[in-house]
Amino acid sequence: MRATLPAACLAALALAGAAAAATPGSADIAALQVGLADRALYKHDVDGFVGSRTLASLRRLPGATGPLAPETRAALGAFGSTQLSSRPLSLGCFGWDVAALQFLLAWHGFPSGRMDGAFGERTKAALVRFQRWAGIDPIGIAGPQTLAALRQPPPVSPIRLVRPIDAEPADGFGPRGDRFHPGVDYPAPAGTPVFAAGDGTVIAAGSFVGYGKLVVVEHSSGVTTLYGHLSKILVEIGGRVARGAQLGLVGSTGESTGPHLHFEVRVRDAAVDPATAVYQ
Repeated sequence: MRATLPAACLAALALAGAAAAATPGSADIAALQVGLADRALYKHDVDGFVGSRTLASLRRLPGATGPLAPETRAALGAFGSTQLSSRPLSLGCFGWDVAALQFLLAWHGFPSGRMDGAFGERTKAALVRFQRWAGIDPIGIAGPQTLAALRQPPPVSPIRLVRPIDAEPADGFGPRGDRFHPGVDYPAPAGTPVFAAGDGTVIAAGSFVGYGKLVVVEHSSGVTTLYGHLSKILVEIGGRVARGAQLGLVGSTGESTGPHLHFEVRVRDAAVDPATAVYQ
């Protein structure tokens, strides 16, 4: 087992100040943003909030009035003609309701790639995973039971963790363009030490698509933490690690534009906002 951080360093990471968890926006506003993006009128985050950029894009849509007005839906044509709960959603569906579904799935920890209003295989896979997580028959069709579960608040971490690196976060949990970032990025020089956020067991350590060199630690209460884009891994699968144990070094492996730590917290495989667990 690798040496752990001194107690004083652990205390500094734990008491660095609690970061506020990200707030989900409206699924309907997110669907509007997707519809505007489909018309090449909106090129910003699909975040579900009516901000100046959304309003500016809306003004460029002929026939549109208020963000959720019937005239605005009509101006979006076939895309705007559906609404959540109006029909079961399955492969091949397209429209406002599918975009809202994709937004809700992402915030509940199961992103499906692009939020584009098209129910394809990736949306189905994310839906099936959510249904299993929620104890719903995993048939890959979103009906009333699934939508009711998605209207509940997003899951949060049931345990507390410490910050996994001595660096400041820069890119948090939430929408990133028409996709969803399921963790927190900590920019840091290559070679910066990365530490376990809590006591646990290493259940994965190797190279993975997108993540590059990755370590996954299993904690209590169904929680796992992921440490991605490492330049070097310093632990082995099956090893027990204590909170603050060094897991590896910062790198830029996998799909990365520069050296940083990509950190995720999952609860029974649902990605949750690390700010609900970690003092940032």
